[in-house]
Amino acid sequence: MSWWQVNADTLAGSRFVTSPLAEAVAGLKTLQCGSAAHVGERQWLDAHLTSYRDHLASNPVTAALVGAALGHRWNATFLTPTPLAANDPTFAQELEHVRSTPPAVARADLAESLQGPLPALLRRDDLAQCAADLLEWVWAETIQPYWPRRKRIIEADIIARTAQLGLSGWATTLNEMRPGMRWLGENRLQITKCDSRPLELSGVQLMFVPVTPSQSWVCWDAPPVDGRRASPAHRYAVVYPCSGVLVEDDFRPVPKALAALLGPARAELLTLLDTPKTTTQLVALTNQPLGSVGRHLRILREAHLAQRRRCGRSVLYYRTTAGQVLVSTQHVAGVI
Repeated sequence: MSWWQVNADTLAGSRFVTSPLAEAVAGLKTLQCGSAAHVGERQWLDAHLTSYRDHLASNPVTAALVGAALGHRWNATFLTPTPLAANDPTFAQELEHVRSTPPAVARADLAESLQGPLPALLRRDDLAQCAADLLEWVWAETIQPYWPRRKRIIEADIIARTAQLGLSGWATTLNEMRPGMRWLGENRLQITKCDSRPLELSGVQLMFVPVTPSQSWVCWDAPPVDGRRASPAHRYAVVYPCSGVLVEDDFRPVPKALAALLGPARAELLTLLDTPKTTTQLVALTNQPLGSVGRHLRILREAHLAQRRRCGRSVLYYRTTAGQVLVSTQHVAGVI
């Protein structure tokens, strides 16, 4: 079991952030493993996996680099940097962090990932440039065309997590944010079930970074000193997959009988309200116009199938007991 000792000041100062680079790295990891977690991810892979493999086939150094950097116990640190603290950073701004990695540090990070010496093909000084070029290709070819929608889904996840934080506290919000992650008590945050030495996070910056691919990792920024990473680091991040309902939005089943009873649009909204959501989230998840979502929510409220409450500056909609019974009954009927 691996855990972090997170003091109260660090947790109180932590924040959720968006990161285009993290989304590109998550896409790269998915392309590299070649397997999908759900139907939507499978369709994305089907559209881009062949061109990715062709790209690597024409760049043997890059293929060797990504094979060394990913898929082992630890990712190569320079390829998965901690997101910038700036609000809404651009992909180019974040990519520069990768591109500017000193050659000796890039080689050391890869050797640590491999837990052994580098192959001859990777004993060179342009590894950071090769990694940046690959991430730039992944971004331009496989992520950027979908980024506006993905960003809305990521922002919706952040809203849902912060709402959960206000309702249930940090322990519930952190539990199972990523596989094996949970709050242990006594200032201890279990990061993974794998064994490694505990880390003390005191006086550091901690960030939580959602991505839409079903990928997860932890990262930290330790400034390089003489070709090695300094210790301890001063910025840490947990990258985690958006909750399944948000990622698999186009494929969430709506019972036919429920759609016939309420109409397809209202049935979809009621199905999505298994957890409290804002109108912004529902617009992102359904692609329905804001005015239509608001009108359907009003009708669901008047029918006592949904209710709303304010959480800070957000208004959250959720099913009533009657709405829950109706959806549950229709799902059971569909199974039968």
